Amino acid sequence: MPGFLRPPYIFSIVGIISFSAAVVWTWTGRVWVRFDGWVYRAKEPNWFWFEVAMYYLGGAFFVGLYFYKVYGLSH
Repeated sequence: MPGFLRPPYIFSIVGIISFSAAVVWTWTGRVWVRFDGWVYRAKEPNWFWFEVAMYYLGGAFFVGLYFYKVYGLSH
């Protein structure tokens, strides 16, 4: 397995992808929801913003986890 796919680097990759997807979906007004397909901002605004917020929080969580694993509290 390549070195960039091992923890903690995979955490930064997943976080950046999740955060980038949230930015694109906020801009386009639709979000992909597992098992339900596309949710549009104009038709279901509460569900749309909930899903987008989960992707933003997930991205922030994984990037934060990466920084914690690399730089930690002991450094």
